[in-house]
Amino acid sequence: MLIDLHSHTKASDGQLTANELVIRAANRQVDMLAITDHDSIDGLAPAQQTITDNNLKLTLINGIEITTNWLNHEIHLVGVNIDPHHPVLTDLIVAQKEKRENRAIEMGLRLEKAKIPGVYEAAKELAGDGAITRAHFARHLVEIGVAPTFQKVFDKYLSRGNTAYVPHHWVELEEAIDVIHQAGGQAILAHPNHYDLSNKWMRRLFTEFKEFNGDAMEVAMGQQSPQMRLQLAMWSEEYGLLASQGSDFHFVGRWRDLGKALHLPDIAKPIWSDWPSYQALAITEEIL
Repeated sequence: MLIDLHSHTKASDGQLTANELVIRAANRQVDMLAITDHDSIDGLAPAQQTITDNNLKLTLINGIEITTNWLNHEIHLVGVNIDPHHPVLTDLIVAQKEKRENRAIEMGLRLEKAKIPGVYEAAKELAGDGAITRAHFARHLVEIGVAPTFQKVFDKYLSRGNTAYVPHHWVELEEAIDVIHQAGGQAILAHPNHYDLSNKWMRRLFTEFKEFNGDAMEVAMGQQSPQMRLQLAMWSEEYGLLASQGSDFHFVGRWRDLGKALHLPDIAKPIWSDWPSYQALAITEEIL
């Protein structure tokens, strides 16, 4: 069974519409997909409508990726099986979008001072009705030739200590976990090896995440060495966290795609094991 619990649409910084995303997932034989846009649930309803209208063999998991603060580090938290209309969650989304917009305006001003005008407006156009993110800024800066790649843009302009970096004021990690739980979901620590933390700080993050009643951590990602996947699985076991997997899909690329190279090491306990939706799929597969 192919499960992908981390993906993005144009509701945040993905490049496919929700309709296009679920059709691609079904074509790639993904059985279960979570749409987890940044601080947004706007892609969920149209995705489910497309699945229903086209009778796609795909189970949609309602999800979100919340940007949080932990000891002045930006940490991403995936929520799955959420009630997208729970008032505590919708209030948080409104607050996060306001913070995201204010940050984007300030980033645009700093780039203006650096003699790169019009970036905020261009990023807003790329974002459309979705939540604006640094990825929209990076995409435009690559398009106009300021830097050759996303990573070069972040390294020179958008990361901590550089020209257009604006300190974040996101919701605290502990509060975001609580909001996900109130909305009926489970909280997953997203891509833990992407935060440039030392081994000591990584362990502190796992410890506090568990103390905050976090449920799981991402263990399997599309672009990842076997050694890193096994290390993350060992950490999930050590800290008593369930294991998740996800492509973190944003656009069609050579090395990353929906459901690509996703599997958990044997020592990891999957977050989906007890889900009724998973058990129903497993029974159907067994019958077939």
